[in-house]
Amino acid sequence: MKSELQKMLDGELYLASDDKLVAMRRRARRLTRLFNQTTEDETAQRDQILHELLGKRGAKIEIEPPFRCDYGSFIEVGENFYANFGCVILDCNWVRIGDNVMLAPNVQIYAAHHPLDASTRIAGPELGSPVSIGRNVWIGGGAIVLPGVSIGDSAVIGAGSVVTRDVPPNVIAAGNPCRVIREV
Repeated sequence: MKSELQKMLDGELYLASDDKLVAMRRRARRLTRLFNQTTEDETAQRDQILHELLGKRGAKIEIEPPFRCDYGSFIEVGENFYANFGCVILDCNWVRIGDNVMLAPNVQIYAAHHPLDASTRIAGPELGSPVSIGRNVWIGGGAIVLPGVSIGDSAVIGAGSVVTRDVPPNVIAAGNPCRVIREV
């Protein structure tokens, strides 16, 4: 029988109230609280906390506080990653981000979602679908990336966009819902 964690990572209905998942989220809350309380001069402390929090990360990354995530363990970021103020990543499934990615302020990335059927949703199980962001991507301020979306290499996502479906590489895409505007 699968654990709730395995169901979550397999994209199946799972119960977030599972003791192991609750403990993992509490760990992430503690680490993000510590991270968000650091000052601009405590770069070594920030880096150490991010090493402990994130599942995988490049050697050179920078995240500006405040930062929030569900677990942290399911976030993988590449080299030269930058997230500006107010980034939220709901990582109840894998969120994989390539090298040289820049996130403007208040970018939100959601692997989390809920069943569409009201009776199932009310009963409490949740869902997660992986998010993939390629290399050399720039995501503008206030953009929201929804569950199950892939953004191709060297894409640019306009500020305020809601990315509801995959974005191919080498394009500028924007809007709600986000759509390709032109090739780069």
